[in-house]
Amino acid sequence: MLDTVQTLLIALATFGIVVTVHEYGHFLVARRCGVKVLRFSVGFGRALFSWQGRDGTEYVVAMLPLGGYVRMADEREGDLEEADLPHAFNRQPVLSRMAIAAAGPLANFLLAVLVLWGLFFRGEAGLVPLVDVVEPASLADTAGIESGYEIVAIDGRATPTVSAVNFALLERLGDSGALRVSMKSPGSDAARESSVDIVQWLKGQEEPDLLAAFGVSIRMPPVIPRVGTLSEGGAASAAGFKADDVIVEADGEPMTLWMDWVQHVRARPDVPLQVTIERAGVRQILTVTPAPMDAGGEIIGSVGMSVALPEIPDSQQRHFERGPLEALGAAFERTGDLVGFTFTSISRMLQGLISPANLSGPLTIAQVAASTAEAGWVSWLGFVALLSVSLGALNLLPIPVLDGGHLVFYCFEALVGRPLPERVQLVGYQMGLVLVLSIMVFALYNDVSKF
Repeated sequence: MLDTVQTLLIALATFGIVVTVHEYGHFLVARRCGVKVLRFSVGFGRALFSWQGRDGTEYVVAMLPLGGYVRMADEREGDLEEADLPHAFNRQPVLSRMAIAAAGPLANFLLAVLVLWGLFFRGEAGLVPLVDVVEPASLADTAGIESGYEIVAIDGRATPTVSAVNFALLERLGDSGALRVSMKSPGSDAARESSVDIVQWLKGQEEPDLLAAFGVSIRMPPVIPRVGTLSEGGAASAAGFKADDVIVEADGEPMTLWMDWVQHVRARPDVPLQVTIERAGVRQILTVTPAPMDAGGEIIGSVGMSVALPEIPDSQQRHFERGPLEALGAAFERTGDLVGFTFTSISRMLQGLISPANLSGPLTIAQVAASTAEAGWVSWLGFVALLSVSLGALNLLPIPVLDGGHLVFYCFEALVGRPLPERVQLVGYQMGLVLVLSIMVFALYNDVSKF
């Protein structure tokens, strides 16, 4: 129960920060443009808390924290007093209305820049992308990569860390053409470039393992079967496992690596396992029965346990120290990359090149928020930046009811000199609302299916 409450609180805090910043962007620019703001709401539905500000705005925290809104004085939504007419949103110049609509997504991007700037200025570290094993006949093998090589760039983008390699490969998901890879052999400072052709790479796959699909595994310290965290109510927790237990044997078979244990469990749903563990230097035997779980049509076993990752030696890490200006530049660059990647991914998803099953909803976001918070505040802040970019980019889509849809209408008005007929706008808003609700329901369905 505690884990559930903790996950909920972290998720609410994460959503609340990102949504509040978005709505504050609209609010601030609206006030600067002379528009009277009637209500600033974080969340939808019934108000949990509300108060009247000295500026005449009602501030609300509502029950459903999956969004928010800024309600402005507008003649289209009811009669206004004579004194409020000059401050009505609909009476403002079209450029002012465009600025107000764009301010929400822009605030999200600025939040991401600010968070990333702090993280980059603090210092960054990542795993060096040294190749351990290359799968025969894989893309990496075709490109000429060998064990011990370091991947230094993909498609001209520097990849000093494994995270950078993953992001560069992620950008080619569903894509076709030449994938260019730069690499260095052991003991050499000179990089050489090779290329390999891809055709709709990993088209339609759900949650693809990019490095495995590329054909490499990264050199890391061996991951022994040491228990990290246990799921609340999971089979392992009920059987008496505790964090930091080392799994020695299962059904008489030695468990040398974590993957030995994972494969043993996955292959035995509903089968009781006799497990020898070592706890504080003392061995004991526990019995656990993996719960059956549907994994893409295959029934596998799961005990609700994660691994305690080993310490990575400094020789396999790369550290980055940046001054304030360099960190700010890197923050803008990373935010721009994330915005571009979001739009590219949406485009490929509409083309059927990326599986729509990869679309996540509030449950998955809540789970990721909690897991990153558990990993530490640095990981959580990185997720806040990513979520903020995603919210800002999605709101710029040209769908009526979203900020991007409003901007399309205002651009038409600026070019033609008159707004679209209200009937056309109303139909657009109705269609946009249906589309947005359909996407939300589909994302929620994906969440439930995964859980």
